[in-house]
Amino acid sequence: MIDVRRLAVLRTVAEHGSFNRAAAALLLTPSAVSQQIAALERGLGTAVVERSTRGVRLTEAGRLLVEAVGAIDAELSNARERIARLGADRARLTLATFTSGGRHLLPAVLARFAAEHPEVELHIVEREPEDSLPMVREGVADLALAYGFDGPLPVLPGDRSGLDWTPLMDDPLSVVLPAGHPLAGREALDLAELAQERWVLGCLKTEAFLRRYAELAGFELRVVGATTDYFFARSLVAAGVGVSLVPYVALEPAQPGTSVVPVQPPRPARHFGVVLPRRRPRPYAEALAGLLRAHVAERTGGSGTP
Repeated sequence: MIDVRRLAVLRTVAEHGSFNRAAAALLLTPSAVSQQIAALERGLGTAVVERSTRGVRLTEAGRLLVEAVGAIDAELSNARERIARLGADRARLTLATFTSGGRHLLPAVLARFAAEHPEVELHIVEREPEDSLPMVREGVADLALAYGFDGPLPVLPGDRSGLDWTPLMDDPLSVVLPAGHPLAGREALDLAELAQERWVLGCLKTEAFLRRYAELAGFELRVVGATTDYFFARSLVAAGVGVSLVPYVALEPAQPGTSVVPVQPPRPARHFGVVLPRRRPRPYAEALAGLLRAHVAERTGGSGTP
């Protein structure tokens, strides 16, 4: 039988690349870490790490074990949560969501869910996808409202994440300009037309997209303001600080002193989805996900695009 505690030690060794650094992270001695790995190898009858003067590296057997640790931890977390709920008076549902999508979609959906399932205690936590998806995988959250920027989605069909992604809607990006800007009356803009502009950023992922675009288009991005809030970014645009790139759901309420112009096709967008654990049945999570899908269909006429 494989000792789960030794698997946790192996994962820490893999994360840190040496017994010494893993020992420091685990508050153990390097000798104790080495003994745990040696005992794991004896039980398996095969090596799980390759040792060298430059550190340690996982063997193929070690990589397979580390991949399994995440699934094991998730199942144990789920079991602990379910056991904790056995003595609770009410069922509990935890939803992780990013700010702008939650503000746009959740109020009506959560009100309906609460009316249909008064026996459930709802808990909402604000997290970006890089944090919310591990929470669902580990059983800390029951589902997540998440997004992927243009590029690969954060969850792909059949991958090893243990998660399922159901698309909800696209969230296209627009340029926000000061009201008196010479381009404010345009029907659409190519971002290259704004090569000489100063930019105010509303989130780090928008910055990453703009920097990639600027590099491909051959101009240097001039950033004069960086925030983690699209609403604050729009207020800076209204004050004449610069221009910004803002998704559709963060354009409400309207900001006086600004003008919104869509980006020309192929228009960049965020892609919203709901994330559920792949192998753990959670009826309440499925019910909330269904309400989210129905709400988006009503708002977009079934197109998934506002």
